[in-house]
Amino acid sequence: MCNHYRNHPDAISTWQEYIGWDLYDRLPEPDLWPKRQALVVRIVDNRKALDSMAWGVPLTLPGKRPGTTITKHVTNVRNLASPYWKSLLAAPAQRCLVPFTSFAEPKLNAGREEHWFAVKDGPLSAFAGVWRATGAGHAFAFLTCEPNPLVAPLHPKAMPVILHPGDYDRWLSTDFADACTLAAPFPSQLMIME
Repeated sequence: MCNHYRNHPDAISTWQEYIGWDLYDRLPEPDLWPKRQALVVRIVDNRKALDSMAWGVPLTLPGKRPGTTITKHVTNVRNLASPYWKSLLAAPAQRCLVPFTSFAEPKLNAGREEHWFAVKDGPLSAFAGVWRATGAGHAFAFLTCEPNPLVAPLHPKAMPVILHPGDYDRWLSTDFADACTLAAPFPSQLMIME
């Protein structure tokens, strides 16, 4: 699962031209890891707005001992039929775009080594994300799907859902069934391995 991605400062500075939205007043860290703040785009007051959220939606589960709980921070959403995630996916206002310049998948049996992937055209791309208000502010996760032929030989489990730029508005506004159709592998011929 993808638990590391990048936002190159030069690419983020092209948001106004590339995506058409106002620049945020504070650029994110270039290397993004779970629980860190990252930029997302969501609908606020019927318009697109940039927001900073923690990466990883808290999910409290029963602990191993009776009467205890544990909290996981879920960064990647795969089971779209789960009631927990379906409630977010069914509400367009709970969806977001997660900008990235490249993302990593761990190398199998290689410790902390990673493979890096990017979209060929354009300085900035976006994952399909969902967000939720929490006691500590807003948090987001992005969807994953079957890997495409570029990613599968290196990471056969999953890859992030990357949206085509023409589908950004659709992701932020469409109904649940149509949103689920966008949770598909991005064409490998449009990607590179860095």
